[in-house]
Amino acid sequence: MPLPQPTRIISYLYPEDLTAAADFYTGVLGMEIVMETPVLCLSSPANPSAQVMLSPPEEPRPSIGADAGTPAAVDAAHAEALKRGLRIVHPPTHESWGVYRFFVEAPCGTIVNVLAHVT
Repeated sequence: MPLPQPTRIISYLYPEDLTAAADFYTGVLGMEIVMETPVLCLSSPANPSAQVMLSPPEEPRPSIGADAGTPAAVDAAHAEALKRGLRIVHPPTHESWGVYRFFVEAPCGTIVNVLAHVT
């Protein structure tokens, strides 16, 4: 199974005040709200793959997301992570909002959300 070639890398932030954070990214940086649930996703109109996710606190907390493109690519990344002995923080799961994902801890300690949209 070929490894994924992420089409975008997403930053996850966990602000105390979601409204103030959204106001900053839309008002100062000109980003647009493109998704409101389960997290607030802001995207650049000039480059839609430039995104920031504003999330209420959750555990575990991914720092970044890697859009693998397809569920098969998510499974390939999961298999490779297991082969390398990496810690799987959240198992592969079909989420109710149309995402298939798992969380893996990178060797540097960063939790990465490897995902694909399935809707």
